[in-house]
Amino acid sequence: MVNTNQKISTKTLTTGAILTALVIVLQWIGSSFLTFGGLAISLVLLPIVLGAALCGPFMGLWLGLVFSIIVLSGPDAAWFMGFSIAGTFITVLAKGILCGFIAGLVYRYAKKINQNLAVVLAAVICPVVNTGVFVLGCYVFFQGEVLQTVMTVYLLINFVIELCVNLVLSPLLFRLLSYKKKQA
Repeated sequence: MVNTNQKISTKTLTTGAILTALVIVLQWIGSSFLTFGGLAISLVLLPIVLGAALCGPFMGLWLGLVFSIIVLSGPDAAWFMGFSIAGTFITVLAKGILCGFIAGLVYRYAKKINQNLAVVLAAVICPVVNTGVFVLGCYVFFQGEVLQTVMTVYLLINFVIELCVNLVLSPLLFRLLSYKKKQA
């Protein structure tokens, strides 16, 4: 249960604002400039994982929502809306919100065992949920076989790249930010 009388610290608000700006910039720039063999490499999951780990699952949810809104404003979402507007909104919002929120929950509970393990698990679960919900949405709302085949191959490659990027950079960035926090 959430305590509605609990105040959010200035540090949490500042961290959230910086990570929100990073989500926006990385989603806008990343899909245009960071490509690997024609695939857009998304770095936007990094600030979502960091926010979920540093500030909790609701910050992860917020950052995932911001990510989803930016995705919905882009050309890829417009293409999917040609097949199903409702399906596009449901899929994109669900994948963004859930990847951040669940990464935060995983971090929160795994941190009780080991903080380093918790960051790694959050870095893994974020792209798993993001891609998994997207694939599920594609199969539910966009049922053409060609679309499913192309999207499955594309998503598998994209997922592996995003997972590797998250596995390497999320724990590293988390350690750097944690070290900086200890110095302050």
